Amino acid sequence: MIRDWDDAYQNAAYIDGAEAYPVKWAAAAAQFRADTPPEVLSYGAGARQQTDLFLPDRTPTALTVYVHGGYWKAFHRHDWSHLAAGPLSLGHAVAMPSYTLAPDATVSEISAEMVAAIIQLASRIDGPIYLTGHSAGGHLVTRLAGAGVLPAKVAARIAHVVSISGVHDLRPLLNTNINDVLKMSEAEAIAQSPALATPVPGTRLTAIVGTKERPEFRRQTDLLANIWEGSGAATRTCHLPGAHHFNVIDGLAKADSSLMKLLLNPPV
Repeated sequence: MIRDWDDAYQNAAYIDGAEAYPVKWAAAAAQFRADTPPEVLSYGAGARQQTDLFLPDRTPTALTVYVHGGYWKAFHRHDWSHLAAGPLSLGHAVAMPSYTLAPDATVSEISAEMVAAIIQLASRIDGPIYLTGHSAGGHLVTRLAGAGVLPAKVAARIAHVVSISGVHDLRPLLNTNINDVLKMSEAEAIAQSPALATPVPGTRLTAIVGTKERPEFRRQTDLLANIWEGSGAATRTCHLPGAHHFNVIDGLAKADSSLMKLLLNPPV
């Protein structure tokens, strides 16, 4: 039984050298953008309603979309540009959208922004679409796979949804200080929880978490795959050995990593 919900969703306190990670991410991302400048797309009028689109040196074979985490209230697409390296080197276009952060936007509004971003990207890049996101981004990409969320023609192009350390049932967050910023009601938490939604028929999901992550993130990962398997999706759960919440995403920057192999090979 969980008695301290704030502790259950606390990551940094359980990672050695946690404070160094944001600095490292930002530096690697800035260097990647300098070497590989993206095209910037605006999917709305808001200051953060923009997407960095990295294009390969040939016609893209697919589109990979990475949605960042930060409990819907922190970080920017510019902090993660280096994670485009893996799929980009394999011929994918790679899109990294920003979104309006809480408390300036609700989780429902952020989800709607991601719908707008994906619709725009689907009109720009042909071929299959791979959706992946980390932490809150894992929530957002799995939310996109819910029945009726995306237009049918766009949803039909989603080849694989990969949630990395995602939060899929938002109701526990109502018990945390995170909700001091999110200000979710119980009704919104229910409506925005992918674990409580029906996936689009034919959805293929991989739910990934590190073996050194907090128990609640491991539970949330297993929960979604379990429920969606019973809702007709092809699902797979992977606990990456030795990975914690801050380094579990590192493999996206490497074409030959186990994480990239998972992304490119959906369950059947």
